[in-house]
Amino acid sequence: MMWGNGYNNNMAWGWPVGLIVLVAIILLVIWAVRAFAGKTSRDHQSGDASVTPAQGTRSQARQLLDDRFAKGELDATEYRARLKVLEEAAG
Repeated sequence: MMWGNGYNNNMAWGWPVGLIVLVAIILLVIWAVRAFAGKTSRDHQSGDASVTPAQGTRSQARQLLDDRFAKGELDATEYRARLKVLEEAAG
């Protein structure tokens, strides 16, 4: 004879599954907080309030150009030409 149509068997699996779901939700919240907090801390790494956004953009462009040259995506002539354009734009 079956008592409660297997209700006791379902109860045995109920709390471990609930615990796993709770841990997953906590990990998801921790991951989301770190992901968004990481972006804001990277945006303000320089800590120099005197740097304008345009200057920061130019330095990022120079860094990107240097990285592409280091990877071999640009030859020396093209690198110098693009660097000259960046320096002229900087003023």
